Amino acid sequence: MKKTYHIITIGCQMNISDSERIAAYLESYGFKSEPNRVKAGLVILNTCGIRQKAEDRNYGLIPEIREKNPLVKIILTGCLAERKDVRRRLDKVVDIFLPIKNLPELYRELGLVKKINKTNDYLEINPKVNSKFSVFIPIGNGCDNFCSYCVVPYARGREIYRSASDIIAEAQKFIKQGFKEIILIAQNVNSYKIKAAKADLKFFPNKKAGEEINFPELLVAAAKLTGDFWLRFFTSHPKNMSAELIAAMKNNRQICRQIHLPAQSGDDRILAAMNRKYTVKHYLSLVKALRKAIPEIGLSSDLIVGFPGETKKQFAKTEKLMRQAEYDMVYLARFSSRPGTAAAKLKDNVSAAEKQRREEALNKILSQTAWKNNQRYLNKAIKVLVQEKNKRGEWLGKNEQFVTVKILGSAKENLQGKFVRVKITEVRDFGLTGVHLSS
Repeated sequence: MKKTYHIITIGCQMNISDSERIAAYLESYGFKSEPNRVKAGLVILNTCGIRQKAEDRNYGLIPEIREKNPLVKIILTGCLAERKDVRRRLDKVVDIFLPIKNLPELYRELGLVKKINKTNDYLEINPKVNSKFSVFIPIGNGCDNFCSYCVVPYARGREIYRSASDIIAEAQKFIKQGFKEIILIAQNVNSYKIKAAKADLKFFPNKKAGEEINFPELLVAAAKLTGDFWLRFFTSHPKNMSAELIAAMKNNRQICRQIHLPAQSGDDRILAAMNRKYTVKHYLSLVKALRKAIPEIGLSSDLIVGFPGETKKQFAKTEKLMRQAEYDMVYLARFSSRPGTAAAKLKDNVSAAEKQRREEALNKILSQTAWKNNQRYLNKAIKVLVQEKNKRGEWLGKNEQFVTVKILGSAKENLQGKFVRVKITEVRDFGLTGVHLSS
């Protein structure tokens, strides 16, 4: 086997972060990155099983890779790695099925000699970060919520969290390296909870060993690090959204004025069937509290259309929620039955055409609320982290609220990875345009 690797990542921020750790692990064993998967000795597919569409990509992609690269060794990791039906289906074309938590043991499968003092916890592997200015820092892995439609607890296991000192030290390292955006991630970041160990007390001097450290406290500790950066986190569960977390965001300006708070439905019976453990009234009370504490907050969400048994009247309540919450962004998904979940036992009785109609209806509302919210930026100077150029050579970035900003007048300058001031001259539903203000 050639000691070259190619990683294909499908899915969420957690998968992106995991792939960065896979790359670092392989390079520590002498592998080199190969941009062409047909030439690589090792191809790793970091899979997503949240939706059928994401799952199906693998069934076409893997045989194609095998056909064009017969000598390749294929590894399948991510959400599909432990599914028995997936293993049966791909058994003849996949060489190694690797649950991500078993990454430190991959050397055995590859016939390599273990490096001395290598960690047994994959989250402790120093990642090979693709960006030079933005980094995901996983604070844990797994999920205890068991939402009836979601396969994540079965794919990743129960919640396990890293020590606070490891998380803060990793953030500190990247800030010292010049990273501008630190993003704390987990399946449910605000359920973070650990017992303080001796090493944690350096960052939490008011704690005693054995006392609890929760997510708001972790977030505040990260926000107090010295450097030119801002701090984000994904993803919050409404049942764990606390007044303490809202106060932490309000009182620490290093924390971006943005939160992703998945609602999933606007009907209480559907929420109960989803096992979401909150009501629409409670969800809207959180939105109200966030907007009162941080009027400039950017709010995004996830919503599922066509959950089994969802009637037109129940869907109308989701439309109502959309109008009341006035989101900046919503990630919409048509219900997709996932093997092994509670919802897989329910009859998927909303037609594909009706799911599409409902998705289009919500997108129309979203376009209206996002356009309305973006009016607040018109003729204002805002802070933007520049990310990349578009096909026309114009710089693009994100503001604190995670809205995309097109920057005019600085195409010849290298602004990537820098904070700049931009005066907004044009507003759209899902984007802003402005002029770079020279410092």
